[in-house]
Amino acid sequence: MKNSVIAGMNVIRGAGLNLLSEDELYEIHLATLETMRETGIEVENDEAIDIFDGGGCIVDKKQRLVKFPPHVVEDAIRSAPSTILLAGRSPKDDVVIGGKRVAFTNFGQAIMITDPFTGERRETTKEDVANVVLVCDALSEVSVVEGKPLVAGDVTPKLEPLHTAEASLTNTSKHCFGGPTTKELTKLFIEMSAVIAGGKEKAKERPIWTAFVCPSSPLSLGQGCSEVIIEAAAAGMPTNILSMAMAGGTSTVTLAGTLIGHNAEVLAGIVLSQLVRKGAPVIYGSSTTIMDLRKATAPVGCPEFGLISAAVAQLAQYYHLPSYVGGG
Repeated sequence: MKNSVIAGMNVIRGAGLNLLSEDELYEIHLATLETMRETGIEVENDEAIDIFDGGGCIVDKKQRLVKFPPHVVEDAIRSAPSTILLAGRSPKDDVVIGGKRVAFTNFGQAIMITDPFTGERRETTKEDVANVVLVCDALSEVSVVEGKPLVAGDVTPKLEPLHTAEASLTNTSKHCFGGPTTKELTKLFIEMSAVIAGGKEKAKERPIWTAFVCPSSPLSLGQGCSEVIIEAAAAGMPTNILSMAMAGGTSTVTLAGTLIGHNAEVLAGIVLSQLVRKGAPVIYGSSTTIMDLRKATAPVGCPEFGLISAAVAQLAQYYHLPSYVGGG
């Protein structure tokens, strides 16, 4: 097992950045509970709506709106594990996340690449995915692999997540994050990992991949997002629930308001996973940033992105949940 560095502890050798006090974290939590109780979350998936209904939420099936009593949200936070094993193919590549442990991964979803051999700028392919994952596998600084570093633009779009998973899982012994987009693809991801791990029970005991899902800002759990959370939780596979809100675009222009909306979206996903299977491993994720109002883009190198990521990491620690935040 790899030993992760520890940041932000109150010791002389440590270093940390605390943007929010305990009181401010509590206020964000209360404001989030109010948003989830009074405004609610739009849920597109019928099965998810029924799960919320049976779990004590207030459901308007006609409007596809779910409102969350505070005790349901807080019970889900308590039942989610505070540490998660991200297993590699062998124990030497295992990574445990949670608390103030820090690990690093690569970024993902690139659609263009500068060919390292010809210098040509072109669209990415499945072969590029495999090559980038091989590089990540060789880099000791990369603890786990974002299994979709590039988009496999040369395969059938509907099956693209499965192709990138195959290219990733066969080219690294490290833990992979994958992005199935439907119920059917998630089941295939689970089968693939079971074959590699030596069976479904072994895959559950030592999960070699984590599902990657994104709520839709503002305040919505989409069809695919809900399906993946449900299937992964039922199988005992970790799920990274990652909001990608944009301050001034899909969320309020203030960073505090954006944190509240972001928090509500992620916690709604966590509630769904815990109602499916209490104790299902989940990661509190973020790639939330601001919207560049001049270019209508989501900059991931701006100062606000770093501030939001630091605040999100604090929120996750406040809830005793492992976190995953993007970096510019």
